[in-house]
Amino acid sequence: MLNRLKDAGYASLLVGGCVRDLLLGREPKDFDVVTDARPEEIKKLFHGARLIGRRFRLAHVRFGREIVEVATFRAAPSEIASGTEAQDNNVFGTQEEDARRRDFTVNALYYDIRDRSVIDYVGGVRDLERGVLRMIGDPASRYREDPVRMLRAVRFAAKLGFKIDPATAAPIRELGALLLQVPPARMFEEVLKLFQSGCAAETYELLRSHGLFRFLFPATEECLATEAQNFPRTLVPQALANTDARIAADKPVTPAFLFAALLWEPVRSKAEAQVKHGMRAQEALERAAEEVLRAQLRHVTIPKRFSVPMREIWSMQARFERFAGQQPFRLFEHKRFRAAYDFLLLRVRTGEADSALGEWWTRFQEVGEAERRAMVAAAAPAAATGKKRRRRRRRGSTRPQTAPS
Repeated sequence: MLNRLKDAGYASLLVGGCVRDLLLGREPKDFDVVTDARPEEIKKLFHGARLIGRRFRLAHVRFGREIVEVATFRAAPSEIASGTEAQDNNVFGTQEEDARRRDFTVNALYYDIRDRSVIDYVGGVRDLERGVLRMIGDPASRYREDPVRMLRAVRFAAKLGFKIDPATAAPIRELGALLLQVPPARMFEEVLKLFQSGCAAETYELLRSHGLFRFLFPATEECLATEAQNFPRTLVPQALANTDARIAADKPVTPAFLFAALLWEPVRSKAEAQVKHGMRAQEALERAAEEVLRAQLRHVTIPKRFSVPMREIWSMQARFERFAGQQPFRLFEHKRFRAAYDFLLLRVRTGEADSALGEWWTRFQEVGEAERRAMVAAAAPAAATGKKRRRRRRRGSTRPQTAPS
């Protein structure tokens, strides 16, 4: 691909994250190509190319089983003239202008196949060597242009293990509220990038330290600001640590489970308040889930394909306490049982649920039908007495997972 552009007389360079990762000795996730060829010229050169985007017109070119993004050099924001053409950002420029319109210096490096050189207009190589994430241009102005850059600063700092340059970090807390202007649908995609990068735990800590988490999950932030019975609320960081472990082990992480964990604290808090006013636990959980999700959708869209299983995971937590008749067997046959069980173990590990409950359900899955019925027969009378299990603050013996198997 690069050679075809070069042979046709066009500039042909790799750019961005792939160059950064190669210089860091990491395997790039994908490759982006930049050129001075216009989108229509790229399409003529690669017959299978597809032009996409309106704000940023570029080409997707199939290369084997992969799709490579090929973009034309664009002018930096300061060079863009006013008018309709400027509004869609399809104002083409030089390679140096293209570098200066990018966000961080370490993402503005080019690799030229002609002489195998790295081209650096903004000091990105030096920042890579120093382990510093630095915004190109005035950080406050760049954040106002696109508030999502504040989330990207946190995400890249966590992913690369870099420190955010003080001048780049300084405006974030003051300008964080600009995230409220970002469409909730776009925020959903950004949240997935934040927490499915393999560095979710560190990302979460940075989001909170820079005051950004509250604009993503305000109800959760409000709960996290308090302690439960003099113990810090640890379910969210534990869930994110488990998410990182699963990604490191090349296991799937479902957005439904991730969002269920991120929003559980406000759901649980509201449900407990309603139970104190006489509502049944099951109904309280379902009503709390409805209220929390309705409020959350103003900040981050959660598609129904994820919100429905989220609500089922939450709702099933109360059902784990029921042992009468066929209830345990019906719960065990539910299609979301594994996800809900993993969520129960997460609650056990953080001390919210009794470890004995997690152990009971772990054993229930391991034994045969006859022993299951014996377990239910023995557990039902104890549950019928109305005795509540004492909540323990020590770690359970069974480790939860962050996504259903």
